[in-house]
Amino acid sequence: VQLQASGGGLVQAGGSLRLSCVVSGSIFSIDDMGWYRQAPAKQRDLVASITKIGSTNYADSVKGRFTISRDNAKNTVYLQMNNLKPEDAAVYYCNAYVRKRSWSTQNNYWGQGTQVTVSS
Repeated sequence: VQLQASGGGLVQAGGSLRLSCVVSGSIFSIDDMGWYRQAPAKQRDLVASITKIGSTNYADSVKGRFTISRDNAKNTVYLQMNNLKPEDAAVYYCNAYVRKRSWSTQNNYWGQGTQVTVSS
C-alpha cells in the first residue's frame, strides 16, 4: 500500500491550496483517512480526519478555513486550505487505515509528505 500526496507549494498569506493523496496497492477497503502536519522542531499534529462515511473532525486552529473530503471510488483524500496563515506552514502528511483483505485488520499507512510554505 502506498500513499502519494501532492499539491503543496508556496502561497501568500490569505491564499489557498488543495492537497490530494491517492492510496494505491493491495486494498480491500479504506477506513479513516486524515491529514497531519509537522513544522520544524514540532510534533506531528492532526489537522483533519474523515471517516469512510464522511464524518469529519478538525483541529481548532483550522476550523472554518480547511475542508477535508474524500472520493472513495478514487481512493483519494483531499484537503482544501483557504485563508492560509504563516503558522499553517509545515510538511503535510496524509494518513489512512487500510484493510488488504476482508478478513484482515486495519493497518496504518503514511504518505511521504508535501511542503506547504506561507509567506506573510
